[in-house]
Amino acid sequence: MKEEGSATDSAPFLEAQFADSHVERTGTVWTAVAHIVTGVIGSGVLSLAWSIAQLGWIGGPLIILFFASITLLSSFLLSNTYLAPDPEHGPQRSSSYLDAVNLHKGEGNSRFCGVFVNISLYGFGIAYVITASISMRAIQRSICYQDNESEETCGFGNGYFMLIFGAMQVLLSQIPNFHDIEWLSILAAITSFAYAFIGMGLSAGQVAENGYAEGSIEGIPTSSGIAKLWLVAQALGDIAFSYPFSVILIEIQDTLKSPPPEHVTMKRASTISVVVTTFFYLCCGCFGYAAFGNNTPGNLLTGFTSNKQHWLVDFANVCIVIHLVGAYQVYSQPLFANVENWLRFKFPDSEFVNHVYFLKLPLLPAFQLNFLRLSFRTAYVASTTVIAMMFPYFNQILGVLAGIIYYPLSIYFPVEMYLSQSNIEPWTTKWIMLRTFSIVGLVVGLFTLVGSIEGIVSAKLS
Repeated sequence: MKEEGSATDSAPFLEAQFADSHVERTGTVWTAVAHIVTGVIGSGVLSLAWSIAQLGWIGGPLIILFFASITLLSSFLLSNTYLAPDPEHGPQRSSSYLDAVNLHKGEGNSRFCGVFVNISLYGFGIAYVITASISMRAIQRSICYQDNESEETCGFGNGYFMLIFGAMQVLLSQIPNFHDIEWLSILAAITSFAYAFIGMGLSAGQVAENGYAEGSIEGIPTSSGIAKLWLVAQALGDIAFSYPFSVILIEIQDTLKSPPPEHVTMKRASTISVVVTTFFYLCCGCFGYAAFGNNTPGNLLTGFTSNKQHWLVDFANVCIVIHLVGAYQVYSQPLFANVENWLRFKFPDSEFVNHVYFLKLPLLPAFQLNFLRLSFRTAYVASTTVIAMMFPYFNQILGVLAGIIYYPLSIYFPVEMYLSQSNIEPWTTKWIMLRTFSIVGLVVGLFTLVGSIEGIVSAKLS
């Protein structure tokens, strides 16, 4: 390491300076769409066929459209709360979901909301480690199957792939902030479209090969009405949590340039994203159910096992891994910002916390390095990886966590912030409609939570 001013191009050097709190906002409607699609279209799209199979040909598509409408309304409410009025200093921007809650509802509500936000972001990180390792292992099993090798003696277990995924995230997590991952979101969005198209195409091909569409209006039959009720609740949960971008909407909006006003661009991006994702959800879910009927698998890609389709299924799993690499960052960067901004506020004079260094390596551009960022983010990625390795079926428990966070983050706080900002009088038409929307969301959230808990209990007993 050389002192500032004495470095040469042939050797690495570190140049220290204080971090610049201002980040130029250059985002557009299309970069926002890329961020949203990366955060929304996840591997969960492959489970929607199973959800429609529980709900039937009428209930399944209608429920998807119902939750798409809720998501769009919630995103509109949130985008309106990005700016908070301030008579003394003018409108204040919100840099995060928690920042918006703090500006509109006060510090107490912000702390309460922070519990749900951080559980959500951290939980998704663990789920992505698990899901990525499953797809990586599926590729390995496919290769072994084609080579006529025994699956038990072929390659590594899921834990090794979790470590590989975690190592990639340690490097990517050193990207300074949300504004610098547009390229990663665009790549992840492209791959998410790719495997969604593949799942949809394989399903459509299976329907054509069968010569007819499987399925029924009432969905998969069950032994009792109670069993059907719990499966419907779990299906509602899968669909509800396939639109999980409310928690990162404010961060995305804070990347947008102005003019036009950020909330105008964000509403347009939200509309485009929800329409596009809903189209893919309906196509993947409906074609998958039509292809397999009562035998619809939980993961759509596992239903295609013929030799001629191995290469395409393998490619889809590669796309899932690439997408989850980006999605992990989309959901982790807001949590990184929450913790690091709090530490900078608590320790404004600490060089460890506040100084940024520029690492210059030969033939590579200068790289920003901050010791707080390096240590905290590495520890964070390590913790999500270790927990995923300890609880490889943690995604089932995550369903319960998702049941807990869906209502407060997607409905309750957006409604409450909008009511406060707009000064809507009680018992007016708009007030009654928003309160009704909130109550319906609470009932649906509790129903899906109970269904997820019941699903875990049944899985353990079976």
